[in-house]
Amino acid sequence: MGITAHVDYSKKAMQAYKVGSLLAGRLSQEYKFGDFKSVIISSIITTPYNDYTRSGVSRYGTPTEVEDETQELICTQDKAFAKTIDKGNAKDQQYLKKAGRVVALMLKEQGIPMTDKYGFSVLSRKAGRIVGNTTALSKSNICDRISDGTVYMDDQEVPQDGRTLFITSAGYKMLRLSDEFTKADDLIKKSLVSGQVGEYDGMPVVKVPAGRWPKNVNFMIVHRSSACMPMKIKETRIHQDPPGISGNLLEGRQYYDCFVFGKRACGIYVDVNTGSGGGTVTAAPTVSTAGVVTQSGASAIWATTDGSDPRYSKTRVAVASGSAPEHKTGDTVRAYAEGSGDAFPSTVAEAVTAS
Repeated sequence: MGITAHVDYSKKAMQAYKVGSLLAGRLSQEYKFGDFKSVIISSIITTPYNDYTRSGVSRYGTPTEVEDETQELICTQDKAFAKTIDKGNAKDQQYLKKAGRVVALMLKEQGIPMTDKYGFSVLSRKAGRIVGNTTALSKSNICDRISDGTVYMDDQEVPQDGRTLFITSAGYKMLRLSDEFTKADDLIKKSLVSGQVGEYDGMPVVKVPAGRWPKNVNFMIVHRSSACMPMKIKETRIHQDPPGISGNLLEGRQYYDCFVFGKRACGIYVDVNTGSGGGTVTAAPTVSTAGVVTQSGASAIWATTDGSDPRYSKTRVAVASGSAPEHKTGDTVRAYAEGSGDAFPSTVAEAVTAS
């Protein structure tokens, strides 16, 4: 028999998710997954202007067909829990109260950190820009390093509004001790519910616990329109005396994923520690004018020939080092490499084919 009062506990538990998650509300809500496992999004590929010619029949230039870059977003994370509270282990009048506490604790101590950890991991590896630094982060260089990220975003014309600086506890300590960091009282007041601890260069600063943070990442700047984290199913259930159990059965499920939008990936900048004891950022492949892609140390190489970004494109193909994807003269071959183990992926290399 289900417990009718569970509705109230379920609402409270899911409200706890919204409050406790450091990513909830900071990423795009633009796409709705509904009952679909995946969503295919299309973006138009634009080309540079031509010089106008005041004579002839093609004064605006030779017409070319408009092409789309497609990206398929497929949810992969389907997690659940099941707990029981036996009548012999609790007083009758405390069943519902204890069951509600257990559900809330499962979300707070397991569900929320789990989804945040996965989300930050995806953002760090699918970022438009991943920069390796052999020099350790310190209070004397942290502001310059963050400024490198904002300069990159400015040059990519990423909007100022909507950026968030996510940082480790150790990194935040360095930033707080630097002369350029100023705390904002109104933001500090919000820290209890959103994780914000201050503001730097117009960006909310969010301190992330080590358990939710990707290994070897110093900090990341994320614009909200660059990624989404749909939660297709987030439910909890409390059953009283179900078949085979004398007491309560507690169940919960979270079906979700995190996606970076290829056309907006420049809105994510990641600084990686590649110094002693740190990680590695895979070297970019080389692409010749014959379309040959070379990167001997990669575990996988992906390429496209339609101008789309191979890190996100639905049209990408795997290629072996020293070989070329099928193409025609004038195609732009773009490629990136993935490394082994914990190595971060490379940047994208490209070349216009001459043969």
